[in-house]
Amino acid sequence: MRIILFGPPGAGKGTHARILSEKWKIPHLAAGDLLRSHIREATDVGKRAKAILERGELVPDALINELMAEQLEKPAAKRGFILDGYPRTLGQAEALEEVLGRQKERLDSALYFKTSEEVVVERLSGRLVCPQCGANFHIRNIPPKKKGICDRCQGPLVERSDDRPQTVRHRLKVYEKETAPLLEFYRKRGLLREVPGDFDVSELQEELAKVLKGAASPQG
Repeated sequence: MRIILFGPPGAGKGTHARILSEKWKIPHLAAGDLLRSHIREATDVGKRAKAILERGELVPDALINELMAEQLEKPAAKRGFILDGYPRTLGQAEALEEVLGRQKERLDSALYFKTSEEVVVERLSGRLVCPQCGANFHIRNIPPKKKGICDRCQGPLVERSDDRPQTVRHRLKVYEKETAPLLEFYRKRGLLREVPGDFDVSELQEELAKVLKGAASPQG
């Protein structure tokens, strides 16, 4: 199974990608997490990205494409993958097609988590993030086992400054403008599937099972 999960911040992509990754025994490749990992480990890609970010600039498509192509060419991704947060632009979508074309592979589905503004604001306003490993929690929906402490690495959890309601609404407008071309890109290829991002985790997992039925078989 080779799928893309995309949708606005707070749509639940990361949560569902992790669940599907465990179920299908295929890699969950989150562009943001991978980039932060490279920066922490001071790899060549990480050093270049850090320098760009320290100048207050956006990481260019070329660097993100390089990072993701490296992951997609690893043996673990040959059985399938779940992409989370990539592609974000048309340029990235075209680069992904080129990489898969060289490998004589293709996507099975591009799942768009259609989520209302009210739900996104509610979810993000209670989100907690671990700066050390990138894990996400929520004060009400996905609380950590120990208050303020990451379940995964035991690091301290923080609230992101860009998760405040007014900032979230602005981020949504930017995201919608940025992502509109991607919707049409995958719709034309017959890959686009819309799923209800407003659903809670168990409800949406049931919906995803229906949408993905027949795409592939879970790996044992």
